[in-house]
Amino acid sequence: MTASTIKSFAGKSLSQVETIAKDCRDCDLCLTRDKVVFYRGNPQAKLMIIGEAPGANEDATGKPFVGRAGKLLDKILEAGDIDVEQECYICNVVKCRPPQNRVPTKVEAAACRKYLEAQIDLVKPKLILLAGATAVLSVLQVKEPISHIRGKWFDFRSGAKVMPIFHPSYLLRNDSKEPGSPKWHMWQDIKLVRKELDSLQNFLNS
Repeated sequence: MTASTIKSFAGKSLSQVETIAKDCRDCDLCLTRDKVVFYRGNPQAKLMIIGEAPGANEDATGKPFVGRAGKLLDKILEAGDIDVEQECYICNVVKCRPPQNRVPTKVEAAACRKYLEAQIDLVKPKLILLAGATAVLSVLQVKEPISHIRGKWFDFRSGAKVMPIFHPSYLLRNDSKEPGSPKWHMWQDIKLVRKELDSLQNFLNS
């Protein structure tokens, strides 16, 4: 774990960290949220998907990626033979909905940083997908356009690999599936993810 995460959550389980997060008052988003949105999926998954922040549907249900963008993400993953509930752990950089679904501020992202770090450290994913610029900036600390770095694996700590991908909300605004389109690129990226998951499983079975 990072030094800050060790200090905040030493000896804590993932469920204990979630309980702490649900009472968080570290930024002003606590004043307007309905629910803290921590995760959905499988805490033992080898694949983690990190998005930006909850929207209205997520704020109402307490689960990430359950609105239109989330349904599209699920559809793409399932088409790539990736079981969303069993093979994925899905979360966001920020755990509370920013008003009007705006981009989280640096202060808000920093306030939630310890929770994201704890999720990465305790889930121990082998593969991490960063959906959108906010997730890329938070995890990789780079501001490159997604179109320049999507579909590429970057080495991360503890032997994990990270890949930036388009956020599904961006795909909703770009409906074409023609070669070279964002949806087409997303499909190529998900096929790479399935290949990596299969390689991991083959290694574990060998």
